[in-house]
Amino acid sequence: MILVRYLQLDMFKFQFQLLRGSFACGFYCNGTCTSYLFSVFIGQTNSGSGIIASATGFPQVVWSANRYHPVSYGAILNLTATRELVLQDVDGSTVWTTNTTGKSVAGLNLTDDGNLVVFDINSMVVWQSFDYPTDCLVPGQRLFQGQQLIPSVSSTNWTAQNGLFSLQVTDKGLFAYVGSNPPQAYYGNPVFGNDTNKGRRYIRFLNGSLSLFILSAEPSDPDEVITIPQASSVQYIKLMPDGHLKVFEWQARWLVVADLLNGYLGECNYPLACGRNALCSGDQQCSCPVSSSNGIDYFGAVNHRQRNLGCYGITPLTCNAIQGQNVIALENVTYFNIVVDMEKVDIETCKQACVNNCSCKAAIFQYGSNSSSGDCFLPLELFTMMNADPDVTHRNHMLIILIRLYRLQKLR
Repeated sequence: MILVRYLQLDMFKFQFQLLRGSFACGFYCNGTCTSYLFSVFIGQTNSGSGIIASATGFPQVVWSANRYHPVSYGAILNLTATRELVLQDVDGSTVWTTNTTGKSVAGLNLTDDGNLVVFDINSMVVWQSFDYPTDCLVPGQRLFQGQQLIPSVSSTNWTAQNGLFSLQVTDKGLFAYVGSNPPQAYYGNPVFGNDTNKGRRYIRFLNGSLSLFILSAEPSDPDEVITIPQASSVQYIKLMPDGHLKVFEWQARWLVVADLLNGYLGECNYPLACGRNALCSGDQQCSCPVSSSNGIDYFGAVNHRQRNLGCYGITPLTCNAIQGQNVIALENVTYFNIVVDMEKVDIETCKQACVNNCSCKAAIFQYGSNSSSGDCFLPLELFTMMNADPDVTHRNHMLIILIRLYRLQKLR
């Protein structure tokens, strides 16, 4: 056990105050080091237990306390007299705390599996970082129902995304969501069977698998297993800014050894593979939907050099002053998730349901066993659409994008 009373960020970009095997804990920054995270990270060591130079392998952050408020040079981590672990910025403001006042806290320990633990005088855990996951899982760690992984904004901006991608465990299984109203699942691994789990549902990162314990619990076998390559070195799982869930492993440098959420449509299966209102084909070839009926361009590329940034509506979308409406009908185009709003209806009924709802962006129609009826989905937000071969999906699809034409209002 290691006791920490006072830790100040003063001289170094990296301050390794607690070190156990490949895990370390302290203040960490990247780039120009204008801001810092108090974090747990994986720092590779050489045979003499020295930290490998950053040019060879940067330490990998797997948990941080202050994603929403990076601190400046001179910040302080303090185990206070009231028995709280408190992070204060250089101006004295409190950025983060364990909220453990009155719990007889005795110290802080970084465990061998990368869990940062605050313990009491009886060596009992009163707070632990594993209860507050950020965007990563390390071997042995569980992600419980009620917790979620939320990615950073980008590889250089570690602030957590607000309302975009998340990975969550539910009483039905493991799901990844993209933020909308309501959230849309772009990945699902549902579990079916007899529910014998009397506790919290969870997934666990084990060597060789991401194991789902939804209806059962350890020591029973998992309900489902997502296979991961057996570890030959240290690994960790990270939910990426683009919604991918990747497994990284140290092999003289950090390599991606698995991409766990890829569906049968590959890169196109991700909600923002080509951005909003865009069409994804083949190996992530991005384009804007085009009307073949009248030759009018209703959508334009946000950036013609970066097609994956999506498309914008040339005609503004609002529910006021509607003059008329048009549609772009796209055959054999599907969506990453079809949540059925109307069952066993014909395509015209599906389209009219969208016409009659000014918040509706599109009508996605999935043909049933016969060609006269099917399922209808009316998304209020339109992310990346996908060209789909019926021989692969075993379903025919029609995606109708509703274009509302507006009467210009004269200024008075």
